[in-house]
Amino acid sequence: MTAFSTATVEVLADAEALARRAADWLLAAALAKQDAFTIALSGGSTPRRLYELLAAPPYYDAFPWSRTHWFWGDERFVPHDSAQSNFRMACETLLSRMPIPAANVHPVPTKGLTPEEAAVEYECTLQSFYGATVLTPKRPLFDVVLLGLGAEGHIASLFPGTAILEERRRWVASVVGAKPEPRISLTYPALNSSRQVAFLAAGESKREVLDRLFRGDTSLPAARLRPRGELRFFLDRAATPAHHP
Repeated sequence: MTAFSTATVEVLADAEALARRAADWLLAAALAKQDAFTIALSGGSTPRRLYELLAAPPYYDAFPWSRTHWFWGDERFVPHDSAQSNFRMACETLLSRMPIPAANVHPVPTKGLTPEEAAVEYECTLQSFYGATVLTPKRPLFDVVLLGLGAEGHIASLFPGTAILEERRRWVASVVGAKPEPRISLTYPALNSSRQVAFLAAGESKREVLDRLFRGDTSLPAARLRPRGELRFFLDRAATPAHHP
């Protein structure tokens, strides 16, 4: 039995319904915490709509913005104002529109550093926030990690055939050569250290890789995920394979 065979799978009518359900779930998770609430954000079109919804009623007035901290699961090594930047997307759709303290936003640094230096710096940011350099199973780094799923099964920037797939000590690493631009990504140890991990996947193009994942295809980078807490999927009908948990 794997984490995926016991995952919670919610199938929604379409991408809009998916985003609204995910927004309801995220709000409930945030309100359930009394102290700091920590999220690792994902890039992509499906989470973009989630972020837009959070910036509007009824979420605008209900979300605990002042005690929520925002991190990124991965980032393209481009300037923060680049159209390719996950940070820019989250800022435009959500973070710049909400009453969020600047100290609560923790972007991946991409200026004046090499990709490897940026990875080290972001790992230091995470460790400083966590208060330790070793992750403890009983005290997860994140409350929620949001993930997309690539056609080849990648999550964050953990692409097939890359060295980061074997990293078990570092929390953050650079990924060079897999895509035209370098990436900075959380590693499995950091992604796994979460109370809840949620995949957001919409569209027919996701159905084949989800089918492979649910059938236990261990060649997929996503299949190596072993979250400490709950694992769930928010899918629309178009993305949902015939066989799923």
